[in-house]
Amino acid sequence: MDSWRESILKELIPGLARILLVSDPDGLIFDEEIIEKIRDRGFDLVEYNDSISFRYEFESSYRDRWDKGEQAELIVVVKDDTNSLQKLPYDILGISRKISFSLNDIFPGLSFSVVSSIDNIYFDCLFHAYKQYEPGYLGVNATKDFLLRHVFEFAPEMIKDDADLLRVLLRRHYKGQKLPDKLNRRCINLLRNNKAFDEWPLESIIADRDAFFTFLQERWQLYVDLEIGLASEMVEEYQVEYNMTVEGLKKLPFDHHDIRVYIDNLFTDGFLSAVYHENAESIDEAWYKVGIIEDPSSSRLKRLDKLLERLHQLLPDSNANYYNWLNYARVWAELIVLKNDQQVILDHKVNNMILELQHIVDCQFSDWLTKRYASLINLPPTSPVMLHHIPRYLSRKIEANRNVKVAMVLIDGLSLDQWLIIENEIKLKSYSNSVKEKAIFAWVPTLTSVSRQAAFSGKTPQLFPDSINTTNKDDAQWKNFWIDQGLTADEILYKRGLDEDNLDPLKEALSHLQIKVVGLVIDKVDKIMHGMELGTAGMHNQVRQWAQRPDLSKLIDILLENHFKIVITSDHGNVEAKGFGVPKEGVLAEMRGERVRIYSEKILRSKNKTSFKDILEWPRISLPPNFLPLIAGNRHAFVKEGKTIVGHGGICIEELIVPLIEIERK
Repeated sequence: MDSWRESILKELIPGLARILLVSDPDGLIFDEEIIEKIRDRGFDLVEYNDSISFRYEFESSYRDRWDKGEQAELIVVVKDDTNSLQKLPYDILGISRKISFSLNDIFPGLSFSVVSSIDNIYFDCLFHAYKQYEPGYLGVNATKDFLLRHVFEFAPEMIKDDADLLRVLLRRHYKGQKLPDKLNRRCINLLRNNKAFDEWPLESIIADRDAFFTFLQERWQLYVDLEIGLASEMVEEYQVEYNMTVEGLKKLPFDHHDIRVYIDNLFTDGFLSAVYHENAESIDEAWYKVGIIEDPSSSRLKRLDKLLERLHQLLPDSNANYYNWLNYARVWAELIVLKNDQQVILDHKVNNMILELQHIVDCQFSDWLTKRYASLINLPPTSPVMLHHIPRYLSRKIEANRNVKVAMVLIDGLSLDQWLIIENEIKLKSYSNSVKEKAIFAWVPTLTSVSRQAAFSGKTPQLFPDSINTTNKDDAQWKNFWIDQGLTADEILYKRGLDEDNLDPLKEALSHLQIKVVGLVIDKVDKIMHGMELGTAGMHNQVRQWAQRPDLSKLIDILLENHFKIVITSDHGNVEAKGFGVPKEGVLAEMRGERVRIYSEKILRSKNKTSFKDILEWPRISLPPNFLPLIAGNRHAFVKEGKTIVGHGGICIEELIVPLIEIERK
């Protein structure tokens, strides 16, 4: 076999039974490519979590269609062993064919505990290495070493000095490779055998991507000073002066030829920030000028040019994995921030280049969503990919340690580019805090009542049809989720509409020791967005002013002081759009957003689609049967023709990929 997927797909044959019951304890079937091929074969996919939600979905979506004579084949997945299939209802068992598969079937010679700990995005690389080298049966440590060498390109015998180690860490963290704790610990143990790395803070920078880039940033100023001749070689004295919060080795070999190839991109992509230097003008063509701010306006324009080049290089295609788009969105957000910087004046040529790239990105992203969006829904919540994964992700933290307290802070309407502005103002990264920055997919349509409710309930929207048009059930959904996890009502807190004026009552509530989980909503950004007439630049200006107030910083401090692990996220982003007219539909639409209309009948939706160009009939992906979105494309809006608004509801990258920030006390 050329792919590990073939052993699974060969079992998924259409036409043999109305229902395929699949025992899949390792979640293999939820791979993006497998789900795409499953849908191409005419199957629908449903995960069995509990009898009530399954029965509702089965009866409402499939039983009725079968009774009407429609053809519909269903795959029902149980994330447990084969014996657990018997817990399904008798009427389902009677019309089903049963199959099962697991990681042990695909990698029989490797330690299951090790292989099951890595993300399935690495299975392709592991499968090819397993097939090529035929390692036979390996124990736990031998399996760890096999994965480190052939999947994550970590070969201890090839890492001999500082430049070797820095190159390996740059490659890993720049790619955003996610290693489980057991592999990170193995890396650290192997490296500690080499005395050359005694000064390296391996325990911090091996596992924590943000700590690694902080480590680099704090040493870049010292490197520049040493190159220009303004710092002493006795750099041990400079720990305090250079504000190095990540302790350890002071001097890094940035000028090594294997390292320099990364440096330019690190500054362009925003992983490192250029530093000021009083003698910057005296430097001619030194390679490290990329990391020094000269004339601020000129530096911004140079970086913008490089960002455009990088974004063309990095653009994922329609077959890309979800993490390619999440990483791309982060760099795209950097471009949006720079484009709308008041100190950057764009000429006509550069502005057109940005608009051309924007159109390409919109088309590529839309094509990818059409193929792969449905495959994201059932991915395991070990590292959240969609908003409804977050509650289960947090619950695992509590399952691992019953003393842990968690808080989800949802900033309504916050886009990824606006988070970059907030982060710069509140300066989260400090010696006492661990900050991990990621991104996550919201729900389509990107409406508050859909996406925010999914985030607090831990459910897909089809499972809350009665409240999908309102946000009034968020409190109940949040509490119901945690009660199902075994918590009591006294241990759960939910509050919305937070601002500086009502943080003291929250502080008082959190002082009660029984509170273990907190769900909070900040709606300031959403309020700024509605009525915004100055486009994205106006949004950035208003968000920056809000971030300079103490509201969010004070809230984070309160949560950290009460020992909460914090997740900050958003229910949707926003995008600048131009009106192309208002549908003359009377009362036909169930919901009238600026970027999306919702209909209860397909015929009504199709009737209004013909009135506009650039319209997308979004498929019913885990949405209620009578919730049919009609989405404005090409950054248009259902408002007066020519009017510019900032809105949400559609599928632009700025609307759909939002921040996911984890903060905790070290």
